[in-house]
Amino acid sequence: MLVPSWLRDERLFWRVAQPTAVFVAALAAALLVRHLLLRRLRRGLQRSSYAAVFVATIRLPSLLWSLAAAIAVSLQFVELTPRHARWASDAIVVFVIASFTLVAASLAVRSIAAYGERQGMPLAVAGLTRTMTRLAVLATGLLVLLAYLKISITPMLTALGIGGLAVALALQDTLANFFAGLHLLIERPIFVGDFIRLESGQEGVVTDIGWRTTRIRTLSDNMIVVPNTKITSGTLLNYSLPQPSATADLPILVAHEADPERVAAIAREEALRVEGVSQNFTPLVFCDPGVLPTHLQFKLIVRIEDQTRRGRILSDIRWRLLQRFREEGIPLPRSELVSLARDPALG
Repeated sequence: MLVPSWLRDERLFWRVAQPTAVFVAALAAALLVRHLLLRRLRRGLQRSSYAAVFVATIRLPSLLWSLAAAIAVSLQFVELTPRHARWASDAIVVFVIASFTLVAASLAVRSIAAYGERQGMPLAVAGLTRTMTRLAVLATGLLVLLAYLKISITPMLTALGIGGLAVALALQDTLANFFAGLHLLIERPIFVGDFIRLESGQEGVVTDIGWRTTRIRTLSDNMIVVPNTKITSGTLLNYSLPQPSATADLPILVAHEADPERVAAIAREEALRVEGVSQNFTPLVFCDPGVLPTHLQFKLIVRIEDQTRRGRILSDIRWRLLQRFREEGIPLPRSELVSLARDPALG
């Protein structure tokens, strides 16, 4: 049976076996510490959402850190030249700094998002906020890495200054949208979750404020992507400010023979029975525009708690009014007379 030469040479055997044994023992110890730490953190998952964020973020990187720690310990028992030892040490430190930076960036973004959701802060969950947080952490990690490698950043800053001027000229629109996004986050005319109406007439719920665009989900569940400059430079109607609820009006048309008092009473009763209509606001009925040559027309005003359901709520009120008018015999105007009143040219 052939035996490898390194097994026959006792000195060579121990040069290989000792670092290997140290590596296995160090890796086992590191994995044990990792297991105990994660198990302790999991106990606090129900008490704090930040513990869950931390565990989810470090679960995979902690395996790599355990491996790096085992390699660093085993290298102490390997005969290396000073140059090779320096390279190995630098490689491990670079890996640790880079991995810690990436984990810190992910952890910061997730923590800010979790805090924003718990505190109801749309600014914290906006895409631009997450992007800026990630860039700030990554830039800090890069500076730490350059400092460890003893690389001067002065030439880099000079090159970035010259290159930045060229980039700024080439990307004027992109930079304008970026600073418009900052304006939206600082001045806060809109929040994530607000129901808004654009100057073009499109309506929807803000789902994200990014570094270049803002995304709006329409009531038909389509997505509108709007450059940030279009929002900051145009007229914007925010239905969610100063509060999500708002009034809505609904015209009511009946024949001349109808009892106005009874029509108003029925309109108030049926409006309050519709889900989504605020019960803390008494519906108002105005005689507006009032008596017309062909019919009577009133205006019903209600307060709607959620503006995104305005169309559905007003439709439900119309259905209930129609059924109630038919049940109580409230006469409705003749369709041809109403059409003639709206368009005299038809006569």
